[in-house]
Amino acid sequence: MGATARRLLETTTGKLAPDPRTNRLLPAVARGAVGPETLAALALEQRWVIDSDHRAFVYLAHRTEGTPPLAAYFTALARGEALAARKLEAFATACGVGESRTVAHEPLPGCQAYPAYVAWLALNGSPAETVLALHANFSAWGGYCATVGNALRRHHGFTDEACAFFDFFAAPDPDLEHAATAAVQAGLDGGPVSEDLVHRYGRLLQAYEAMFWQSLWELERPGAAEETTEGLAQKS
Repeated sequence: MGATARRLLETTTGKLAPDPRTNRLLPAVARGAVGPETLAALALEQRWVIDSDHRAFVYLAHRTEGTPPLAAYFTALARGEALAARKLEAFATACGVGESRTVAHEPLPGCQAYPAYVAWLALNGSPAETVLALHANFSAWGGYCATVGNALRRHHGFTDEACAFFDFFAAPDPDLEHAATAAVQAGLDGGPVSEDLVHRYGRLLQAYEAMFWQSLWELERPGAAEETTEGLAQKS
């Protein structure tokens, strides 16, 4: 039975894999071509993302109390976000982000679209379809984190402690994979899973994920947003 859920997770992740070209910032990070202000913005924006996602997953766990495998998966996600929040502090400190800067920071709308949609899913999403869409997005996010963690060490001399936030998400988590499989199987046992909903949720999550990195790329390259707009106008 679990094999069916496992195959569904794998095929969904493959179908929803993002086009690498949508993340313009990551190649620059990998080359060490991103400045300290952009890295600081990454830390500041992630504080907002992690805090929001933690609350969303706690709420999803509450919503799915009647289906223990689903509740267990969302509880595991919430615990992971709480742990990631603690690890994020070392990265923020390495970027020179202190309390006063944190308080003064105005979040970027493009960076916060992703957690806003996760919060929407917490309120409105069909749980099993939400698991599948989140799992697919986490696969891409983990790859991004692996690239960032390696680049921070190689090009910026960050310590393992300062990179721990990215290492945490980059490392495979067999327990979470098992929990995802059990959650999807519980959804299948309760009735058919809607592929249309999975695709819709996953497409939007990936789009908002791309917006997060695009917004940071625009900080790194003033005028980038205008260049993108002009390019789209020329194609139309």
